[in-house]
Amino acid sequence: MNIKLLKAFVMLAKTGSYRESAQALYMTQPALTKQINLLESRLNIRLFSRGRQGAMLTPSGQQLLAQAEKMVNQSELFLQQAARVAKGIEGFLAIGFGLSTFYLAPHFIAKFRQQFPDVAITLEDIPSAQQVALLTQGELQIGFVRCPPKAPLHFHPLFEDRLVLVTPEKNALAPQEWLARLPLLRLYTERGRGLNAQIDLYLQSNPLEISVIQEVEDIQTILALVIAGLGVALLPQSVVHIAPPTINLMPLKGDALSWPVGIAWNDAILDLVRDHFIKMAISELCPPVSGMAAH
Repeated sequence: MNIKLLKAFVMLAKTGSYRESAQALYMTQPALTKQINLLESRLNIRLFSRGRQGAMLTPSGQQLLAQAEKMVNQSELFLQQAARVAKGIEGFLAIGFGLSTFYLAPHFIAKFRQQFPDVAITLEDIPSAQQVALLTQGELQIGFVRCPPKAPLHFHPLFEDRLVLVTPEKNALAPQEWLARLPLLRLYTERGRGLNAQIDLYLQSNPLEISVIQEVEDIQTILALVIAGLGVALLPQSVVHIAPPTINLMPLKGDALSWPVGIAWNDAILDLVRDHFIKMAISELCPPVSGMAAH
């Protein structure tokens, strides 16, 4: 059904005047008459009776008016929504993040929602390697990942993270003494593949005596075990934002300690909502990131 014909029907029913309706619809009276005649022909129903009092709805026209108004209103709502979608101010975002952006990713989202309240956002903790696969497949729109991924993904670095030694308390022990005294806690490989690779690279580049390596399910478990004095951990410095205040983060010296963390997306896929998020993230949050790296 042509919405223009229904708009003509609704307007004429409202005003009862061909002249007023034609003016409101920005058309000539003959054009309006033609549209009403066409609608009546298509429906095989007489909608108006015409007389000196103007155009009056027939009983059939009265019966159809409410549904016609509903369809016209729905078409207006559709056009309004389409305009918002076309501008990238309504839609959805699927975002992945990892350990290094436990603090930053929610901060990004809070800022973005202030500017774009009509965008629905899902945020999921996903290892960087899996994020890259999902971004490539188009199942994820934005990823906060470690190290630049390969084409076709685009990557904008946000900050540099680095390993620190997480210990139960502050004392005079050097990092190598902690590592020799307590088990080294780390994530299962399938959960922390990128972090574990960084830890392995650091240990290979800086020969250290390790007591025992114990793998656990998640960061919260690692932190709990460290607090209990049951181990130490090599974790990203950014963990300072979620670590309890009783935990001690020791800086480390040596090679293979740092890596870039940034925002990644698939530039081959057109997505205006995503582009708004990226622009906001880069312009709004780069200054806070530099402050974080100084912890």
